[in-house]
Amino acid sequence: MHSAATPLPATERKVDRLLAHYGESHQNPTNEAIHMIAIPAIMLSIVGLLYALHPWAAYVFVAASGVYYLMLRSASFVIAMAACIVAALAAVQAMGDLVLPISATIFVVAWIFQFIGHQIEGKKPSFFEDIQYLWVGPLFVLSRLFMRLGVRW
Repeated sequence: MHSAATPLPATERKVDRLLAHYGESHQNPTNEAIHMIAIPAIMLSIVGLLYALHPWAAYVFVAASGVYYLMLRSASFVIAMAACIVAALAAVQAMGDLVLPISATIFVVAWIFQFIGHQIEGKKPSFFEDIQYLWVGPLFVLSRLFMRLGVRW
C-alpha cells in the first residue's frame, strides 16, 4: 500500500493508489456497510442541495466531478459514475419542490452515520487528509460492488 505522498510504481494507476489508501481507513465491516449506503446518499444530497441553490450549480458540480473521474483513466469507473450522475440528477429533479428539505435531511443523517462508522473503525475519514477523497468515496463503493460482480476496474 502507498500513502498519498508515495510515488507510484510504473504499473500502479492513480485510482488504485487512491482506493488502497482510502481502504486503509475503511476495513471494519460495519463501517464499510455504512459507507456503502451513506456515500451514495451524501453524493445525492450534495447534488440536491446545489440544485436547490440553482440547477446550474448542480450541473457544474457533476461536470467537475465527471472531469475528475475522467482524469483517473478507468473506463469502468467513468461509465459507472456517468450512470450514477444521470440517476442522481433524475432523482433530484423528481424531488420537485421538496428538493431542499429532502436533500438537507439526507445530508445530515448520512454524515451522522459516516462519523458513527469512523468511530467504530477508530480512524478518521480520509478527506480530513485530502479533500479529493470526497470524490474517491463513490469509487470505493463502486470498487466494492465491482469486486462482488467480478468486474475489473
